[in-house]
Amino acid sequence: MRTVTYVANNDVTLVESGSTYFPALLAAIDAARHEILYETYIYAEDDTARAVTDALIRAAQRGVKVRVLADWFGTGNRVALRLKEEFCAVCVHYRMFNPWFKRGAARSHRKIAVMDREVAFVGGINTNDDNLHDYEPHAPLPAPRWDFAVRVQGPLVAEIHREAQAQWARAGHLPLVRRINLFREMRKQPAALGDHPMRAAFVVRDNLRNRRTIQRAYLQAIGRARKRVLMATPYFAPGRKFREALCQAARRGVDVCLMIGVGEFRMQDAVASSFYPQLLAAGVRIVEYRKTQLHAKVCVVDDNWATVGSSNCDGLSLFVNQEANVVVRDAQFAGTLARQIERGVADGVQVCLDDLRQLGWVRRCGHEMAYLLYKLTMRVVAIGYA
Repeated sequence: MRTVTYVANNDVTLVESGSTYFPALLAAIDAARHEILYETYIYAEDDTARAVTDALIRAAQRGVKVRVLADWFGTGNRVALRLKEEFCAVCVHYRMFNPWFKRGAARSHRKIAVMDREVAFVGGINTNDDNLHDYEPHAPLPAPRWDFAVRVQGPLVAEIHREAQAQWARAGHLPLVRRINLFREMRKQPAALGDHPMRAAFVVRDNLRNRRTIQRAYLQAIGRARKRVLMATPYFAPGRKFREALCQAARRGVDVCLMIGVGEFRMQDAVASSFYPQLLAAGVRIVEYRKTQLHAKVCVVDDNWATVGSSNCDGLSLFVNQEANVVVRDAQFAGTLARQIERGVADGVQVCLDDLRQLGWVRRCGHEMAYLLYKLTMRVVAIGYA
């Protein structure tokens, strides 16, 4: 299993939501001179996605090698095929990840962009409008979707570029021998460059040697926490080890605050609610974010550990899908992200044990049934979920 390897001397900037992310992304695309690698889970049909498409086409027309990888399921078959037709017509290289589930259940849930091996973006922001629902693209949200990404410059970009190149190769028709050689190449670790700010690591999850790398990074950080754990996730349904790590941290006096998005999927809300009694009894603070769609997958531990990425804290992200996070060891970055999470907590609604006691037995049984169904499903599609 791959360990988290940090490289030094990076410039990692937190980017909040699409209103900040897309202007920075478009500027980087327009400045690219040689190569662009672009990965997304959802590639929508709206004005925001149109602006990204136009920028990628402009880059290809001025001679930049542009490669776009969109997840077939997240984007949808009709849109994925339309993109293929449009991009191929203007010499933008385009691939769909795992169409029709030909390679199993895994999805490419990653959101990555790399330009000229000089600047990279990693996070949870899809190629769609902040003001519209993910899965009801014509339905407006009550407020812009809340999400985060990071803009990276420095030595870590080489590692992100290498992984994006490998993902592009894996998504194509790659002979078995080439796949084996690619796997060997990916085993090489980036060289650490010293102990100077800003140290950061690129952590991916796949179904080979990185199956539990993202979860392991979380568990190690939470296990070493001494002051606080601030976590925001749209969906909360991790395995037993993850839940127990949060409980153990709270029991030893760590301020553990878990902010969960609610209101998007009733089944997912019920599964998350089934964990509330255990977490609250251990001293974990639970806050439900109801202002708009919470899409952020972020965490801060103590004063100098933070992560931003695509991985939710649920069975699909931690055990099935392809994911990508950036982990940063830097007090200033952690402080900036912590303040953003605390702002979200202030906008949320805290859940207390008294609230659970007021629930009727029908709803409590419904939560337990939802969890049992979810657990059964995860054991069918994922190895290691418990």
